[in-house]
Amino acid sequence: MKPFAFHLVAVGIACVSCSPAGERAAERAGSEADLASRLTQARSADGAYISWREHLIDDEGISGVELRGSDGLVMADLDGDGHLDIVSVHESDDQYDGLPEGHIRIAFGSADPDQWQLVTLAEGEEAGAAEDVAVGDLNGDGYLDIVAACELAHLIYFENPGANSRNANWERVIPPVTLDRGSFIRVFLADLNDDGRLEVVTPNKGAQDPERAQQDPKEISFFQIAWSPLDGDAWIEHPLTLVPWPINSQPVDLDGDGDVDIVGGSVAERRIMWFENRSSEGEFEFVEHPIDLIAGRDVEPDAVLATAGFNMGFVDLSGDGRLDIVTLDMPPLLGQRLVWLEQAAAPGMPWRIHLLGSYAPDSIVGIAVADIDGDGDPDVMTGGYSRGSRISDGEAGVDDPLGRMAWWENPGEMGADWTRHDFSRRERGMFDKFIPLDMDGDGDIDFVGTRGNSGPYDGVFWLEQVRSAEPLRAFLQAREQESPELPLP
Repeated sequence: MKPFAFHLVAVGIACVSCSPAGERAAERAGSEADLASRLTQARSADGAYISWREHLIDDEGISGVELRGSDGLVMADLDGDGHLDIVSVHESDDQYDGLPEGHIRIAFGSADPDQWQLVTLAEGEEAGAAEDVAVGDLNGDGYLDIVAACELAHLIYFENPGANSRNANWERVIPPVTLDRGSFIRVFLADLNDDGRLEVVTPNKGAQDPERAQQDPKEISFFQIAWSPLDGDAWIEHPLTLVPWPINSQPVDLDGDGDVDIVGGSVAERRIMWFENRSSEGEFEFVEHPIDLIAGRDVEPDAVLATAGFNMGFVDLSGDGRLDIVTLDMPPLLGQRLVWLEQAAAPGMPWRIHLLGSYAPDSIVGIAVADIDGDGDPDVMTGGYSRGSRISDGEAGVDDPLGRMAWWENPGEMGADWTRHDFSRRERGMFDKFIPLDMDGDGDIDFVGTRGNSGPYDGVFWLEQVRSAEPLRAFLQAREQESPELPLP
C-alpha cells in the first residue's frame, strides 16, 4: 500500500463571468452565432428564462495538479459533517499510450458551493487510467468507503478512516483477483442478496482501446466481499456473463419487485441485456434476459436498432409504472441520437425504441435525468464528446463532433416532440458525467459534472441554473481563457 498523498487546497471560486468584467469577457468570447452567446429561449414552468453559469471546483489552474481525462464522479458525505463531498477520477488520457497514470481526487464540501478542500487520494500506477468510482459502506463501520475502476487495469478499494477523513490516511488494497485484468470501465455498489452487505458490480472491457485489441469475450461480474474488504483474498468474483467489449453493469430495480437487478451492455455486439435478480439472503441467483428492440412510431421502420448502453438514465416515460431507459443509440451515426427504450410488459418481449432527437454532428456521452424546468416531469441533460485534438484548439470546425451541452425539455405528453436547448459547444470537451442537485439551495436543479478531452480545462465543475425575468445569454463560462465556443453547422 502506498502512503496517502495530500494536495490540500482551500478553494474559493468566483465565477469570472459573474462580474461586470467577466460579462464583458464573456461577450468577447463568442459571436451571437455561437450557442453560449445567444439569448436563451428556455423557460421554466413559472415562466422564468433558464440559462446556465459555470463554476469551477477542481482543475489544474486551481490545484496545480495536472488533471486529464476527467470521467467518473460521485457525491456523498464522506466525513459526516453534513455537507456533500465529491469523488472524481481522471485517467490522464491525452493519448492512449498504455502508461498507468491517473488521479483519484476528493473535493471536501462546505456550506458554500464554491468552497472546497481538494485532496489527491491516489495517483500514478495505483490510479492507472482511473475511469469510474463508487461510494458505499463496505466494512460496516458507518463511514462511506470508495472503490475505483481503473482501465490499466484493476479495481482499488479505499477504506474511510472516519471523522478525520480529510487528513488521515486512507488504507487501500488492489484485490489480487482484479489485478492486471485488462480494463475495468464502470463500477457500482449494491446489496444484491439483501444480507446487509454491499457487492461490487463491474464490467471489464478487456483493453483500454479495444478497437486496436482482440475483442475476446470478457466478464460482467460482481464481487462478493466475504470478510474485511482490506483483505484482498476476501473478494470473490461471480461472473454474470461473457460478452465482447462489455461497457456497463448498472444496478437498478428494473422489474419493480423490490430487489436490485443489473443492466449490462456490449459495444462489440451493440446490444444491452438485463440480469433478473432472484437471489435470497446468503446466496445469489441471476437470470439473463436480452433486451431486443423494435421500432416505435417515431423511428423509421427500416432503421438499424442498436444501443450499447454506455450511459443510461432510468425513468418511467410511458406512464405505465415500469422503468424505461434513456440512452444513446449506435447506428446510423454513433452516439448522435438520444433515444428512450420503453420497457416491455414481461421479460422476453421486445422493448420499443423511441427517438427523442438528434445531436448531430456531435456525439452524446453524458446523460442525466431530472426535472430541470420544474414542471413535474423528467427532462434530460446531455454532454458531448469532442473527437478532435485533446491538447490544442484550432484544428476542429463546426461540422466536427465537438463538446456540446444541452438539455431536452419533456413536452409532458407521450408522443409529442421534445425541445432541445443547446447552451454551449466548445471545440474541446468531453462531458461524461452529470449529477443533478440543487447546489445553491435556490429551489431549482443544478448539475455537477466532469470534463475531459480539453487539456488544462479538464476537471470538475458545476452548472448553476439561472432563472431570470428577461432572457440572458445561454451560458456564462467560468474562465476568461477557454477553448473556443462554436456554432452549430
